[in-house]
Amino acid sequence: MTEPARPATWRRVVAFILDLVFSFFIIGYAVAAITGDTTEEGFSLTGFPAIVMFALWILYMAGMPRLGGRLFQRLLKAV
Repeated sequence: MTEPARPATWRRVVAFILDLVFSFFIIGYAVAAITGDTTEEGFSLTGFPAIVMFALWILYMAGMPRLGGRLFQRLLKAV
């Protein structure tokens, strides 16, 4: 049996960087909107909301590949 072809390394690296940045801002803004920590420039999280945001961010980055891939992994076919 042959192994399935792996995606190009550049696709995997670009997908990881885009997922990292995009998910940080989306999750950060969502937590800020829920906790009322939005500002005119975006959001500012400190204390417990910041811990929640980082926990959700790590959960997304580590957990989504096990469920089929993160957003940009799927878009760039880097799964």
